[in-house]
Amino acid sequence: MNTAHYAQWPAGLPHELNPPETSVYVNLDISARRYPNKAALIFYGRELSYRELQEEVDALAGYLQQVCGITRGDRVILHMQNCPQFIIGFYAILRADAVVVPVNPMLLTDELRHTVEDSGARVVLSAQELLPQLRPLQAEGLIQHALIARYADYIGESDDPMPDWVRNAHPPVADTTFMPWDKAIAAEKQLAPHQAGPNDLACMPYTSGTTGRPKGCMHTHRNMMFPVVSAALWAGGSPDHKVLACLPMFHVTGMQISMNTAIYTSATLIIMPRWDRDLAGCWITRYRITSWTSIPTMIIDFLSNPRLEDYDISSLRRVTGGGAAMPAAIAQKLFDLTGLRYMEGYGLSETIATTHSNPIQNLKQQCLGIPIFSVDSRVVDPETHAALPPNEVGEIIMHGPQIFQGYWGNEVKTREAFVHIDGKSFFRSGDLGYIDDEGFFFFTDRLKRMINASGYKVWPAEVEAMMYRHPAIRECCIIAAKDDYRGETVKAVVVLKDGASLTAEALIQWAREQMAAYKVPRLVEFVDGLPKSATGKVMWRQLQEAEQHQ
Repeated sequence: MNTAHYAQWPAGLPHELNPPETSVYVNLDISARRYPNKAALIFYGRELSYRELQEEVDALAGYLQQVCGITRGDRVILHMQNCPQFIIGFYAILRADAVVVPVNPMLLTDELRHTVEDSGARVVLSAQELLPQLRPLQAEGLIQHALIARYADYIGESDDPMPDWVRNAHPPVADTTFMPWDKAIAAEKQLAPHQAGPNDLACMPYTSGTTGRPKGCMHTHRNMMFPVVSAALWAGGSPDHKVLACLPMFHVTGMQISMNTAIYTSATLIIMPRWDRDLAGCWITRYRITSWTSIPTMIIDFLSNPRLEDYDISSLRRVTGGGAAMPAAIAQKLFDLTGLRYMEGYGLSETIATTHSNPIQNLKQQCLGIPIFSVDSRVVDPETHAALPPNEVGEIIMHGPQIFQGYWGNEVKTREAFVHIDGKSFFRSGDLGYIDDEGFFFFTDRLKRMINASGYKVWPAEVEAMMYRHPAIRECCIIAAKDDYRGETVKAVVVLKDGASLTAEALIQWAREQMAAYKVPRLVEFVDGLPKSATGKVMWRQLQEAEQHQ
C-alpha cells in the first residue's frame, strides 16, 4: 500500500475508518432524534425542522410502498432541481428499501428514456416544469407512477429573486400516472419496517456518457456511508454548521458532500436551486453560512461579481470542492478576501464522491490531495499497470470502501474498469496524474485527452491553468487542432472578462512568455461562453469534436 502521504496526515485522525453498519436513512433518523426542532433545510425563507423532514420522508416512503408497489431493491428515478423535495424524495426512496437513481433535470426525453429503460425503474419523482419530458415515456408505458413536486409549495416569505419555474405554482396534475406530491404525503400510508442494510444497493448515479451511453454505477449503503463520514471528520463537520447547497444534488459531490454529510452531522442546509452569485452572497451574509462546497467556475463567477463588497462572507470557515483545478490567481483572491485556502478534493461517480482530499494543515493548490481514510491509491503505467516513481505521469487507480460494485447490467465494462494488483481490485479512474515527493496527487488530464505536437505531449489542463494568469481571461479551454506540420497543435478557446479587450496575437505573445514553446496556443478563438455540464464542468470533448469536424 502506498503510505508516503501519511507524513501529511491530519493530526488526531486515524488512517483507517470504520463507518456505521447501517443504511444511509438511519443518519436522518438519528439527527431527527437528537435535534428534532433544529432547522434541517432552508429554502427561500421556509424552514423545515429535522422532525418535519423525517415525517415527510416517512409519509412519502409509505406511499411508495403501498401505492406505487416499491419493494426492496427496486430502482426509483429522482428527477428535479435542488429543492426540499429532492432531499425528501432521496431519503424516502432509501426508507422504502429502494435504490435512488438521480437524474440530471436537464436531460431531454430521449436521454431520460435511456436511464429509465436501462435501470428498469417504473416510478419517477419529478417536478412540474419537467412534465413535458415525462409524458412521452408515460405514453410508451415506461412510467407507471410519477409523483410531481411544485417548488412553490416549499418557499416561505422571501423577497429574494427566484426563477419563474420556482415561483410559479402550476395547477397540480392528477391522473392514473401523475400524482401531486402533497397528496402523496397527505395520504399517510402505512410504512413497513425498514429492512435495507449496509450491503443493499442504495444509489445508482449514471456516468456522463462521454465515451458512450451512460452507465449506472451501483453503490451500496456501505459505499455511500464511507465518504459521508470521511467528509465530516476530514473537514470538521458539526451541528453548528450552515451549509450552502449550490452544487446539483443529482451529482455525487452535491449529493454526498453537501446534502448527506450535512444530515449526518445534523447541520442546516440552505438550498439554492441553481447557481446565482448574488443570491449566494446574500445568503452567506444572512444565514452566516460556514461551509461552502463548490467548483472553480462558481468561485470564479462569485469573485468577479462587481457587487462582492456588498456582502459579508466572514462567516465562512471552509470552502471546498473539486472537479477541476482552481486557478492560482483565483485561489489567491479567495485567500485575500477570507483568509481561507480552497480545499480541493477528488472523486468520481464510481467512487460516490471523495477518494482524495487536501489535509487541512497543508492545503496545496491545483492538487487533488492525498488518499483519505482506508484508500490505497497509486499511479501506474496505463499499459503495464506497473507502479511509477514520484513525479512521473501515469493513470490514477484506487482501492477503497467507496468504490462502486460495478456498472448496472454491464459485466464487460465492469471488468474493464478494474485491474488486480497485489491481491486487490483497483478501479481505473481513466485520469492521468502523478504523485509528488510528499505523497500528494496531481491531475494532469484524462487518459485520452492529450495533444501530441511534434512528439511533445501537451496536457491541456496544465496550459489552461497558466492561461488563467492573464488578467483579461475569464475562462479558457485548451483543445487539439489539426496541423499539417506538427500533426496536432494547441488551440485556446477563450472567454474574456466583461469589458476586456484582447487580440489573438497579443495573447499568443503573452503565452510565449509564460510557458514552454511547444505548449503555447498557436490558435485562439474568442467565444461568449464555454459549453458546460449541469455540474458546471467545461465540456471540452464537445469543443474538441467540433474542432475535428471543421
